[in-house]
Amino acid sequence: MLRELDIRNFAIIDALTVSFAEGLTVLTGETGAGKSIIIDAVHLLAGGRGSQEFIRHGAKKAEIEGLFSLENEQHPVFRKLEEFGITKSDGDILLRRELNDKGKNVCRINGKLVTISILREVGASLIDIHGQHETQELMDEKQHLYLLDQFAGKSLAKSKESYSHTFDKYMKLKREFSSYTENEQQIAQRIDLLTFQLQEIEAAELVIGEEEELVLERKKLQNFNKIYESISAAHEAIQGESKGLDWIGSAMSELEHAAAVDETFTGSSETLSSAFYLIQDTGSEIKRILDDMEFDPGRLNEIEQRLAVIQSLKRKYGSSVEDILLYHEKQTDELDKLVNRDQRFQLDQEKLKEMTEDLRIEAEELTILRKKAAKSLGKAIMEQLKELHMAKASFEVNFDVLPNSRFDRNGHDAITFYISTNLGEPLKPLTKVASGGELSRMMLALKTIFSKHQGITSIIFDEVDTGVSGRVAQAIAEKIAAISVDSQVLCISHLPQVAAMADQHLFIEKKVDKQRTTTAVTELDGSERTEEMSRMLSGAEITDLTLQHAKELLSLAADRKLLMK
Repeated sequence: MLRELDIRNFAIIDALTVSFAEGLTVLTGETGAGKSIIIDAVHLLAGGRGSQEFIRHGAKKAEIEGLFSLENEQHPVFRKLEEFGITKSDGDILLRRELNDKGKNVCRINGKLVTISILREVGASLIDIHGQHETQELMDEKQHLYLLDQFAGKSLAKSKESYSHTFDKYMKLKREFSSYTENEQQIAQRIDLLTFQLQEIEAAELVIGEEEELVLERKKLQNFNKIYESISAAHEAIQGESKGLDWIGSAMSELEHAAAVDETFTGSSETLSSAFYLIQDTGSEIKRILDDMEFDPGRLNEIEQRLAVIQSLKRKYGSSVEDILLYHEKQTDELDKLVNRDQRFQLDQEKLKEMTEDLRIEAEELTILRKKAAKSLGKAIMEQLKELHMAKASFEVNFDVLPNSRFDRNGHDAITFYISTNLGEPLKPLTKVASGGELSRMMLALKTIFSKHQGITSIIFDEVDTGVSGRVAQAIAEKIAAISVDSQVLCISHLPQVAAMADQHLFIEKKVDKQRTTTAVTELDGSERTEEMSRMLSGAEITDLTLQHAKELLSLAADRKLLMK
């Protein structure tokens, strides 16, 4: 659940800290008081799109911080945290986002800097926001298939994954196949270009590791004089007259005399003797090298030319010899396909035919699974609509195939939700027959169904009860309260029926301080809550009658909530 929300310099909010309770929290207040601004802040915290316009006038940055607490240690969000290397802290997750006046975002999870995409992925596991715009999802027929697949869940996921893999191979082969129909002149030009490139690479006779060896050899040749002088000096120091080896030889003889008299010096004598012969061999080896050393300016020139050839190829075909050879292999395959395109055309035509059939079979399997899920979804929605006083409605998932019998990433199904809101009326597309209030109830019905299959900790409803009243309003209130039994629900509402079902009632209002408008939040209880309920009922003046009505509504709501638990 979202335990605490801290907002700084966001829209008209100066500084605001709100603590939330379990169950249903309702936010009420006059239009424009800032209720939706709080939800916008939560949306931004969950990775929503940010804008400099969110920053309070005169401030450098907006800051939003939210503390979430999870009792379920197996919640999927913890696996995400582990995947991203984020430390978890006793079931608490702290999300933080800053938006500065330059448009830059700084996002943190449990203090660790993360990208906006990671914040969005983690936020989606914690928060589910539904507003009036959610009805637009229902009005977009392209979203109906997504909603059906979401309902189908694991029973469809495995088959859909297999289909996606086949679809990727199908699209790759189809792109290759389409290349056969390209303009002949373009193909001829491409063949000439590939032939030139391949011949240029082959003429270089590249060898892996050659460049590194040449660079090392060039370094030796460029420093020949320094090396020769150093080796000569070393040889002179070792074997020159009255130099190192002579002195070590004298020391060796003296130690041998001492060891003959006193065995104490035997070890030292043997060590020095070994060193003498080792140094003597080294001196001889250095002399041999000196005799063989000869500077060859022609070889240095050859190396420079060879390295220039390799460098030129690297600029054209890859950053290393390995990359150039891989490029050669790839272009050889392409050239072979172009030169032998008639034969390959026949082979790929057969492959494409076979893969199209494989794709069709897997798409049909998806259709079968979706139709099975559609029946269950239809029954579940009808049960929810009945509880929302749409018992006369009929709902059905209509199946069609994509135009021209084509396939896309989801199969070949074109899904449309059909509904009839009145008895005796034919089923028609949901997008053409539902009113605003009916769409709100449809969305709430879907949310009730989907919330049973998701691990979302906090569900937010932003004025989803717009356009309803009377007993429908009461039914929506009870439906939202029922969802809050298993998940924390935050709800902005103008309906007293919804507010009455709240476990926590927050009143949002504008205040003016030092010629600046800001938003304030007050938790209502007792008489204050009764007065706010009375205001929501009357819309203006609070009277004894509206107060009595508010008390009665709160009492009835308390009884209904007891039955839900």
